[in-house]
Amino acid sequence: MLKSISQLQVHFNLLKSATSLQQQVRTTFILKRKYDPLLHKTNENPRRMRAKNFIYELVEDTQVKKRPNMEVVLKTFVEGVGDKGDVVSLKPNFVYNKLLLPGLAAYKTPENIEKYAKTEAEKSTVQHSSAYAQRTVNMLESIVLAVVMNKDQPWVIEPWHIKASLRKAGFHCKDECITLPNERIEGPDLKKEGKDFYCTITINKLEQAKLKCRLHHWSTDPSERLPYVLEHWKIPSEPLLGVNLPSEKNV
Repeated sequence: MLKSISQLQVHFNLLKSATSLQQQVRTTFILKRKYDPLLHKTNENPRRMRAKNFIYELVEDTQVKKRPNMEVVLKTFVEGVGDKGDVVSLKPNFVYNKLLLPGLAAYKTPENIEKYAKTEAEKSTVQHSSAYAQRTVNMLESIVLAVVMNKDQPWVIEPWHIKASLRKAGFHCKDECITLPNERIEGPDLKKEGKDFYCTITINKLEQAKLKCRLHHWSTDPSERLPYVLEHWKIPSEPLLGVNLPSEKNV
């Protein structure tokens, strides 16, 4: 008798633990009949549906449905998104993980829009010209720009040389945005081959990026060309102008 009771108790506990593992799944499938059932006459019993009336076509699966963007108010400047007080509309996953959870934004409500709006003092002190300017600064400061100069003809590095080299690297800027070092760089001089110097790139007349440039000589005569250096940016180099420091001159 005791043995049978213990078996019942164990059986009951197993069932209880199994029910605790159940989890509700919210899934919705919107279907429509492929073949509409026939109509029945008034005051008569509905006609019996045939097998083909139970064939359905999928109209929408809410699990794969694209969720609309969420609108939030930024509490502070977020690189690549916006400045404080801006109302932005972005994908829900990005908003939850990158803005709401770190506390960089709040849900869009009239109260939050008023709460996080910029004050007159904050509007007068502009720190960022745009949401993407700082991202451009980071990209420019992460590369080593190859400045290719003629090996046979005399030259002096000017802003348009840097402009052309930046265009080859995928960056477009004007000559007036480029500030060269105070010391004159001229050649050809093979002693300067593969050495680095810095120039300053001004973005929107506000942000500044310290661009690292590496000098390389090139000849129109294939027999006079220097050997190609694979992935030159990974190789340590010496400064071209004494102590290799970025130029502090502003545009």
